[in-house]
Amino acid sequence: MRIDIITVLPELLVSPFSASIMKRAQDKGLAEIHVHDLREFGKGRYRHVDDYPYGGTSGMVIMCEPLDKMITKLKDEREYDEIIYLTPDGETLNQNMANNLSSAGNLMMICGHYKGIDQRIRDMYVTKEISIGDYVLSGGEFGAIILADSIIRLIPGVIGDETSALSDSFQDNLLAPPVYTRPSDYKGHKVPDVLLSGNFPKIEEWLHEQAIERTKERRPDLLK
Repeated sequence: MRIDIITVLPELLVSPFSASIMKRAQDKGLAEIHVHDLREFGKGRYRHVDDYPYGGTSGMVIMCEPLDKMITKLKDEREYDEIIYLTPDGETLNQNMANNLSSAGNLMMICGHYKGIDQRIRDMYVTKEISIGDYVLSGGEFGAIILADSIIRLIPGVIGDETSALSDSFQDNLLAPPVYTRPSDYKGHKVPDVLLSGNFPKIEEWLHEQAIERTKERRPDLLK
């Protein structure tokens, strides 16, 4: 998988993709992450990429021309399964969406900034708009990091124990059950006996029951 991320703040994206699972995925050749500075196509001496919005409202808007040139350059080099714009008014990211996107070959992500991007770019190029939640950030960079992480970790071979991702929260519209590790008794708090029994059918049944109970308690909306 290849992910191209367009941003006005490329430095924000360096560290998250240089450690842990994201770095491992790239080292294994299972994912490529390329960050593109939109100011490469900025206008004038100071490489401006934004301007005041029409209509007299407050804030600044990323202009059409720099984004158009950057997107066109990338599209001339390869085809994209999706061109994604990270925006608060997009479809809320969920596990099913991450699962579907993890099978893509090439993805482009556009990070909004200021008051967002000119609507005409959304109309001309964007195929999917995604929000990471009902709140506003300073820009789409952190949304792109979260989206990329949620996708790349699902690529076969990225996580050492591939079955681990299949038991994560939300995979079956259920929250994950409680987990325990050694010691079995810590300050009088004991691991449930069933987990120490070695009876794997019983353990699976218990885990499923716990997942349902936790979901009912904390996220009943997932069970609808």
